[in-house]
Amino acid sequence: MAKIFTPLKIRNTTFKNRMAVSPMCMYSSEDGFATDFHLTHLGSRAVGGFGLIIQEATAVSPEGRITYKDLGIWKDEHIPKLKDIVKYCQLQGSLMGIQLGHAGRKASHRPPFENRAFVKPDHPDGWQTVSSSALPFQENENAPIALDEKGIQKVKDDFVAATKRAKAIGYDVLEIHAAHGYLLHQFYSPKSNKRTDRYGGSFENRIRLLLEITELVKAEWGSGKPLFVRISATDWVDDGWKIEDSIKLSTKLKNLGVDLIDTSAGGNLPGIRIELKPGYQVPFAEIIKKEAEIKTGAVGLITQAKQAEEIIAQDQSDLVFFGREALRNPYLPLYFAKELKQEAPWTHQYFWAVGQ
Repeated sequence: MAKIFTPLKIRNTTFKNRMAVSPMCMYSSEDGFATDFHLTHLGSRAVGGFGLIIQEATAVSPEGRITYKDLGIWKDEHIPKLKDIVKYCQLQGSLMGIQLGHAGRKASHRPPFENRAFVKPDHPDGWQTVSSSALPFQENENAPIALDEKGIQKVKDDFVAATKRAKAIGYDVLEIHAAHGYLLHQFYSPKSNKRTDRYGGSFENRIRLLLEITELVKAEWGSGKPLFVRISATDWVDDGWKIEDSIKLSTKLKNLGVDLIDTSAGGNLPGIRIELKPGYQVPFAEIIKKEAEIKTGAVGLITQAKQAEEIIAQDQSDLVFFGREALRNPYLPLYFAKELKQEAPWTHQYFWAVGQ
């Protein structure tokens, strides 16, 4: 059997294959509510055979949204529609995950189809942003408020409350979003954290908030189901967060009960230019897996069946996450199965027409 189609067991959860849908924002919500679009979007990937689907970054508070169109889980009224979506996807054979996020200084922006422009706090679609330090993401943006101890406690409380709702909804996997320049990344990167209190300065201080939130979320989520953390393995600059830091952080997260590091990179600094090529971020997942001795997920321009198979076969990661390629083809696992000569039957409603 092709390695990409072998099951993976983490705690009491078995993934039927190693193909996962990355959390990708759809910017299709009003006041954080899921819609029938989300049901269709996520449900079609479940019908398509993915072993795991992680719902887009879901804001733990209104001020934690990237845009005013973001999905949310900050109030109980969000639960019923999300529960319907999760139940449907699980009935199609896919595990469902949720990524809990807070955008920090990268909040209060317009969706990409509105040019991602920053929205000032006095506009109806905007609000005051917060961060580790009063440093805007870009020069033409309002500076965020540096969180004080009370504000930090609110963030922690919001993550715990969101975790309780995620449990009530019935997700199989919970992921903490600590990548791509969002709030928790803003705390652990020396490029965005200029604090002088216990949450700034040293490596141990800068990672403190992520570790505290992870410990609280883990206590609420429990030990039965998997807990993932998505990190940016590097800031792509010499004086920023580095892969060596990510290895140390991943070891500490493992000790707190985290099961897998969803390994991405960048996003904390504007204007960074890197060489994009197939699998360009896979080496980060591989080195964290080996050095921190923790399961990892690989991301980044993984588009071909043979490429994905080699990543798993060569033990570079335990899961392969697909973003844009999963948007292009919601039935990607079925096409990969055919190419790799594996049995992965279409849903019975389609099978009579398209076969294997």
